[in-house]
Amino acid sequence: MIALLLLALALSMDAFAVAIGLGSKHRNHAVRLAALSGLYFGLAQGIMPLIGYIGGRTVLGFIANYAGIIGCIILVGLGGKMLYEALKSDDETPHNLELDLANDPTLAVNHKTLFTLAIATSIDAMAAGFTLNLLTVNAYIACTMIALITAIFSFIGVFLGKQFGTWLEQKAEIFGGIVLIGIGI
Repeated sequence: MIALLLLALALSMDAFAVAIGLGSKHRNHAVRLAALSGLYFGLAQGIMPLIGYIGGRTVLGFIANYAGIIGCIILVGLGGKMLYEALKSDDETPHNLELDLANDPTLAVNHKTLFTLAIATSIDAMAAGFTLNLLTVNAYIACTMIALITAIFSFIGVFLGKQFGTWLEQKAEIFGGIVLIGIGI
């Protein structure tokens, strides 16, 4: 259960970082933005690992002997990607699309934008969903937990961004990357 909680926290960090960016740049109507961010990010982060779980379950029979190694590689790879994106210098390209969209003050935050951000931040959750086949947990409960934790962090992230700006974005990404690598190992 601890591994599942840590996985949920780590997967929510992308959405949390983007929500901070949204809150820092779009300070008007923070309650509405926070509620919509929680809804969109939570749903996407809950559905995508379920897709990965179902896909992994169908493939698991073929690669059962290597499932642990593959799960480790996926989680360490996702964690490494999060760390790389958080630590690379600002002048490098390409930039992180989710953070660019979230931090663009001229961009209206509408349903299409939130949907795009939610999908972009949850792609790694689909890959991580494969690893749910390796844990002794109910995948549907796990995905619900991931969705709820992401929704809560996204909701809070908008208000943190509104209050403090974007200085937490990078720290959230680093934390998430380290946790994913730890779970993988």
